Amino acid sequence: MINEIKKDAQERMKKSIESLSHAFGQIRTGKAHPSILGSVMVPYYGADTPLSGVANVTVKDSRTLQVVPFERNMLTAVDKAIMNAGLNLNPTNLGELLLVSMPALTEETRKGFTKQARAAAEDARVAVRNIRRDALGDLKKLVKDKEISEDEERRAAADIQKLTDKAEADIDAATKEKEADLMAV
Repeated sequence: MINEIKKDAQERMKKSIESLSHAFGQIRTGKAHPSILGSVMVPYYGADTPLSGVANVTVKDSRTLQVVPFERNMLTAVDKAIMNAGLNLNPTNLGELLLVSMPALTEETRKGFTKQARAAAEDARVAVRNIRRDALGDLKKLVKDKEISEDEERRAAADIQKLTDKAEADIDAATKEKEADLMAV
């Protein structure tokens, strides 16, 4: 029982950290990276489809993404979808492909993206603490139902706290790395 609770908490904390990595991928830095366009949805035969499902996105150089639709007639739809995605990007249509130039980040936008990264990190910390709270509640329920002793509960609670501390350290490290990446000129 105790091992199941610890394993569940560990897996959920791992998912929170993965979710944070995904959130960080959506925050653009001064460099071009295909994940920046990960949230772009393109209307494709009546259904909104992720950009990766209708086009190949590659890095042409450090500040330019190259978008090649799988079907040539999708070029204008992909162009409009990128412009309307709220990413402040304007693709250049070259007939068979699109070039998306990343504008240089100003100091103000860098600070704004840093705040966004910190907010995402805080959300991940809250999620990890909620997972810890749930696990400790499950342990207390086991003690109440007399399935485990209070000593076993204390040892398991210490293990869950160690998992929480490790997850929070991972979140802090990822946040520092993202902030350094954002503030690099």
